Amino acid sequence: MTNIKMLEQVLPTAPLKIAALKSCETLGKKVNDHIVGFRKESLKKYVDSALFASYKCENYLIEHSCPRFGSGEAKGVLGESVRGKDLFVMVDVCNYSLTYTVNGHLNHMSPDDHYQDLKRIISAANGKAHRLNVIMPFLYESRQHKRTKRESLDCAQALEELVDMGVSNIITFDAHDPRVQNAIPLKGFDNFNPPYQFIKALLKAEPDLKLDKDHLMIISPDEGAMHRAVYFSNVLGVDMGMFYKRRDYSTIVNGKNPIVAHEFLGDDVKGKTAIIVDDMISSGESMLDVAKQIKDRGASRVFVCTTFGLFTDGLEKFDDYYRTGYIDRLITTNLTYLPPEIYERPYFIEADMSKFLAIIIDSMNHDIAISSVLNPTDKIHALIAGRNA
Repeated sequence: MTNIKMLEQVLPTAPLKIAALKSCETLGKKVNDHIVGFRKESLKKYVDSALFASYKCENYLIEHSCPRFGSGEAKGVLGESVRGKDLFVMVDVCNYSLTYTVNGHLNHMSPDDHYQDLKRIISAANGKAHRLNVIMPFLYESRQHKRTKRESLDCAQALEELVDMGVSNIITFDAHDPRVQNAIPLKGFDNFNPPYQFIKALLKAEPDLKLDKDHLMIISPDEGAMHRAVYFSNVLGVDMGMFYKRRDYSTIVNGKNPIVAHEFLGDDVKGKTAIIVDDMISSGESMLDVAKQIKDRGASRVFVCTTFGLFTDGLEKFDDYYRTGYIDRLITTNLTYLPPEIYERPYFIEADMSKFLAIIIDSMNHDIAISSVLNPTDKIHALIAGRNA
């Protein structure tokens, strides 16, 4: 385990407790199991000390709920005391599978509903926890991270609200624009990325993948994803290409200027495997258009890596593009809800983030540096070296 020697040299900041909201229940259980396993293997010399009385547990998850009244109103309830605990609250604001009733009508929970439940659980802690930490893999309202005209600034407002409620640290993944943390400059905001998990999952599924300039190229689907593609290409030592979106600025459709075309900048991709990296797939139209253009330019295979697979328009388009040969693999994490049917797709690969999250939580609970967790370069190099050995 990363930082194991450091973990054995320091005390936890407080006894660990995890509140995995119903939206994040499955991931929370996997994270809990990893931490239980970590702690069974460490600190064997010190466990009899009273200082470690609550260190090794069979379960760090706490009982909680957000029951609703018939009107749709709700409340947060904790099933046990969190006084003096280092409390981590996990929430997936994109889990649309959960429902509740309003005057007999069925509603699917929206990001707003999940965010309200997060605040309810924080409120139920009633200021008694030693420290409050929020793990929100998909940052709430992160697509509304800047103001360009007379409009709301939702993400910054939410971050300020959480800090006002006593939250000390906010942990998120692949934030649409990490600069939104400037809204809370005096509080902890950690933004992690999953490139190691992508490479690991991809190499496991495609053992014949050749990681060199002659056979592989990294593609950024737009200007916003450039930094991800630059990192991938540098750490793998391969070339990079980029698409930019040409928009019709004279028209507004659904609140934004429609994309007229994707224009490509980069070397010849003919005969190479192309890996397209981005933070999310929403409807998938932009990503699939980029994949089609790459394949039309002669790429031998196209792999899509995205942190959040939202699939707001379903999976049918992806099925069609797989059948027609425009995409060969789709890799996404389990940080947000994935529809069960996606696991039946032959092109789908899951990048499991539960162990990574467990390491983050365990490291933060010990108040030790997590710089090595933030920078996965060494782990990727070790993975490649082990594969080539």
